[in-house]
Amino acid sequence: MCGDATNWNEDEYRERILKEREVHTRNVFRTAWAPSVNPSSDTIVVASSDGSVASYSISSCISKLPVGVGNTSGQRYLVAEPNGFLQGHEGPAYDAKFYLNGKDTLLLSCGDDGRIRGWRWEEIIRSDVPISLQGNHIDSVLDMVNPQHKGPWGAVSPVPEINAIAVDTRGGSVFSAAGDSCAYCWDVETGKIKMVFRGHSDYLHCIVARNSTDQIVTGSEDRTARLWDCRSGKCIQVIDPEKDNKSKGLSSFVGCLTLDASESWLACGSGQCFSVWNLPASACISKTYNRASIQDLLFDDNQILAVGAEPLLHRFDINGKTLSEIQCAPQSAFSVSLNPSGVVAVGGYGGLVDVISQFGSHLCTFRCRRI
Repeated sequence: MCGDATNWNEDEYRERILKEREVHTRNVFRTAWAPSVNPSSDTIVVASSDGSVASYSISSCISKLPVGVGNTSGQRYLVAEPNGFLQGHEGPAYDAKFYLNGKDTLLLSCGDDGRIRGWRWEEIIRSDVPISLQGNHIDSVLDMVNPQHKGPWGAVSPVPEINAIAVDTRGGSVFSAAGDSCAYCWDVETGKIKMVFRGHSDYLHCIVARNSTDQIVTGSEDRTARLWDCRSGKCIQVIDPEKDNKSKGLSSFVGCLTLDASESWLACGSGQCFSVWNLPASACISKTYNRASIQDLLFDDNQILAVGAEPLLHRFDINGKTLSEIQCAPQSAFSVSLNPSGVVAVGGYGGLVDVISQFGSHLCTFRCRRI
């Protein structure tokens, strides 16, 4: 006998299989530590491929692990329930950033629907709405949509996606990297476009703000990064990471950028290579090649953290020498973020977030629960 199929429910079975598949194919595209007066902030925000922007308590995740367990190979990962949940976008949410500190803090996100949305962080963390009913329970205070382009005979283009954002709190601006090959400067107060940066020949993947010099840096599918003057909107430097690469036909787009604290050093990820540039000197000082594509970079003082299409967190010195490699849970990682305490969060494939201490030990690994 193979079992009694009398009570078999095909619809329930199909729904369960689809939900399991969705969980395992969900991606975390960005992790961001919430601002806090305490340097060891406990809350992390996650932007995911289902369009959600959710917050999680790391201490709560750790408390739910079996005693003595942080992360071991092959274990079933903790499915964590968020503290706060916003259905931010129709389509994937690609980036999340915090704007300002204290009671005026805004949580910003952008996504495939071409929108930048912002919510008051205090409203999110103080909401008493049950988590199962959250999603659209808080009104956004910002909702900025990319412009559509007019074509012949009255045709209008689709709204281009926004792949990344950067903030300038002094100037009251949010910068966006869009799918129409342009970068935009948005006024936070009015929600209007202040400036458009044109010059790339293909869509943009990443953007960082160099606020000390009133500049931004963008990375594009056209395989270049560009440095822009925010006052004039003009490109003042073109960075070609693959300029001297003889196998340029095999090279990739500029997919990630990061600045150090002094905003003098730029790390630029392009395919399996990342290069480090001294911006005042307009000089490349090192190039490092990796086994897998690099998908996110971050400066930690004078060292560089990198993740990509392999389950590893790399740490390099500024000359590209490997200092450490730590196994992490996502088989492909799209985001690395650094807490002021030195704790690192790696997010990626399968909706997984791996939280790693400054000493390299795994504090916890969790899978983001869908609400």
